Amino acid sequence: MDKIEFLEMYLELYINHFTVLEAMKSGKNDYVVLDIRNAPAQMKKEQIKGARAIPAKDLHKHLADLDKSKTYVVYDWNGGTILGKQALLTLYKAGFKAYELAGAFEGWKGMNLPIEPAV
Repeated sequence: MDKIEFLEMYLELYINHFTVLEAMKSGKNDYVVLDIRNAPAQMKKEQIKGARAIPAKDLHKHLADLDKSKTYVVYDWNGGTILGKQALLTLYKAGFKAYELAGAFEGWKGMNLPIEPAV
């Protein structure tokens, strides 16, 4: 695989925050946003509005609770961690459609997009 093919494949793992936001606003949201940060709520304090908190380390235990007709969008603290990729791998191996949120929570919050207290 050459570098261009590799980068194209890599970029297909991500979804733009505006795509997710527009889907949320439309009311026809086929995306389920998963907060996969491995930290208790008191550490997280905030999350993306409507996100479901399932730590990456526990995701495999919750696969039976997830709807395979939905597309999952996972996010971590920032784009520099590997938790998002680990969560994607878990979801892909189980047959789910999924993306990692481009910019992660840091980017979402930095753009002043909807957040709420962490559950």
